[in-house]
Amino acid sequence: MNTPNFIIEEMIEQAKISSNQNYPSSMGEDFFRESVARWNKVRYGVNLNPENEVTHIIGGKEGVANIARVFINPGDLVLCPNPGYPVYANGGTKLCDGEPYLMPLKKENNFLPDLEDIDAEILKKAKLMYLNYPNNPTGAVTPIDFLKKVIDYAEDYNFIIIYDNPYSEFTFEDYIAPSILQISNEHVELNSASKMFNMTGFRCGWVAGNADIIKGLRKVKSQIDSGGPIFIQKAVAKGLDLYTSQEKPDVIRKNVEIYETRRNTLVKGLNKLGWKTDLPKATFYIWTQIPEKFSEMNCMDFVKTLIDVGVIVTPGTGFGEYGEGYVRFALTQPIERIIEALERINKLLN
Repeated sequence: MNTPNFIIEEMIEQAKISSNQNYPSSMGEDFFRESVARWNKVRYGVNLNPENEVTHIIGGKEGVANIARVFINPGDLVLCPNPGYPVYANGGTKLCDGEPYLMPLKKENNFLPDLEDIDAEILKKAKLMYLNYPNNPTGAVTPIDFLKKVIDYAEDYNFIIIYDNPYSEFTFEDYIAPSILQISNEHVELNSASKMFNMTGFRCGWVAGNADIIKGLRKVKSQIDSGGPIFIQKAVAKGLDLYTSQEKPDVIRKNVEIYETRRNTLVKGLNKLGWKTDLPKATFYIWTQIPEKFSEMNCMDFVKTLIDVGVIVTPGTGFGEYGEGYVRFALTQPIERIIEALERINKLLN
């Protein structure tokens, strides 16, 4: 979907101002960090000092990877959800010569990592944990009590939590996604404008929370980038300032309603075809097991079979070995295309 007009118009106006054409700061401009801090206060009731508890990142992906560069040395252990965003284990861990420890996300555990199943010796060695809810690829959400439990584990075993929260605003019905900062500021949370304002190509996000972690990230980034364009930061700040409570402003609410309709159409349609699929509470993804008729296939072969009828989905193993047996749909096409896809899938299933 398109970036909202008011964001585009603000960027155009701000780009004309000569001072907004200069090198930005890699930690983000003062006004941007202040806007992020204000958003966290309004959205979550969390107080942040914009001087040292907020920093800019060039989109969430860059932040996920560069935080690892701050802390991970060769051989260090990183707890990575699996299936999960591939950057956690790859760009964040392996490219620092760290060792990913895969935490299986299983349906029987509501796609939450089973902390009791992780050996205490592993937890003692862990330097860092990536956690992501609402979750990509599963669409799962987490109760705030689970976040409290993870924080207790982090305190007991002395590891850092990187809470990746870019789908915080992509929630349906009356569900409101929590922030880890509501419980503790000993860790950090990432978010970005990519999903919130349909700004995937503009690369603007932030990290908020623990000042020492952010200090380290700023050191790394000061040697890697010069920050995102000031005129983009201006436009994102204007978007964040639309929030007056934890409720979504109209521009976001209307977008989410469109995705909710798409979600309902696809899930209802798949179930009608005999492909049992659950309705997620958040994200614009549908994570579903391969239909029983094709259960003997691995997910890659099943995806190829779907391609034969003109439908492309992502194989679960694209997100790690524990994604086997699943595929992910993305609700990024209009209703008409979703209905057409269902008609094509019907040719395969029935």
